[in-house]
Amino acid sequence: MDRRAFTAGLAAMLAAPLGAMAQQATKIARIGILSPTRPVTVPGVLRQRLQSLGWAEGVNYVLDERFGDEPRGRLRAHADELVRLNVDVIVAVSGPAITAAKQATATIPIVMSFSGVDPIKAGFVRSFSRPGGNVTGLAILAPALAMKRLEALKEAVGDASQTAVLVNPRNPSTIEQLHAMRAAASALKIELQPIEISRSGEYAAAFAVIAKDRPHAMIVPSDPEFFRDRRMLVDLIAQARLPAAYDWRDFVELGGLLAYSANIEDLIGRVAVFVDKILRGAKPADLPVEQPTKFELVINLKTAKALRLTIPPSLLLRADQVIE
Repeated sequence: MDRRAFTAGLAAMLAAPLGAMAQQATKIARIGILSPTRPVTVPGVLRQRLQSLGWAEGVNYVLDERFGDEPRGRLRAHADELVRLNVDVIVAVSGPAITAAKQATATIPIVMSFSGVDPIKAGFVRSFSRPGGNVTGLAILAPALAMKRLEALKEAVGDASQTAVLVNPRNPSTIEQLHAMRAAASALKIELQPIEISRSGEYAAAFAVIAKDRPHAMIVPSDPEFFRDRRMLVDLIAQARLPAAYDWRDFVELGGLLAYSANIEDLIGRVAVFVDKILRGAKPADLPVEQPTKFELVINLKTAKALRLTIPPSLLLRADQVIE
């Protein structure tokens, strides 16, 4: 063998493992986000937290975001599309999204975000400590938060003896929330009036009932459709001159009276930790399901004044944010 051929062969042998290492180092992880509605805060906070964990978008990961206007149908189609893209993990926002993702794949890891329902009863996981399948993440038990919301509304309003509750029959979580509030309502001397929204996004019939019955207050439960329509709902409730309690602070920033929920930034930060662990090799089956630890009460004093309500100082002192 002449010297030139030997040198070329040796260079090729040395370059091969280096090339393989370079290819492995530049592998880009694909993270799917699946939600019935565009979650305003989720992608931004997720990006920030992933960056703090050593991930750079476009360098070692990309986000594939899929949002559907309906909890059914399109959500499942979007979930199937993420599976075809062969994403490495799916962040599923809300119970309907978790259901759609779980129906679409039994192998791709799914990180729950804002589950709303009991994940064991819903069949998402076997237990909190050992999920046992391809699903793990954060479990928000919306019924417990719904009771806290009802208590805060009662304290804010005083007379909430007749309280209307919007119900989305397409989402089992809103029905569970109604049952939980009913359990607490008798002690608070509140009669709940459920009002079903039979078609997604159509509220005229519901608010015609409200105009006729004139309840003292209103609860808008945690639901992706209601969150999607938050601007419309806040405006309709303002026109009806009703004090109302909501799930997320976004409603209050738009003019709603009060909201009580888990802290969304903290939740998404913890979702990012699950994603990070999974991308580094952890199995969802071995990652215990977590629950929120930080909660926030947000009150809009401008809205209270418009409704001629005097919010008790005790409630204001407990508020994490007061909008004036």
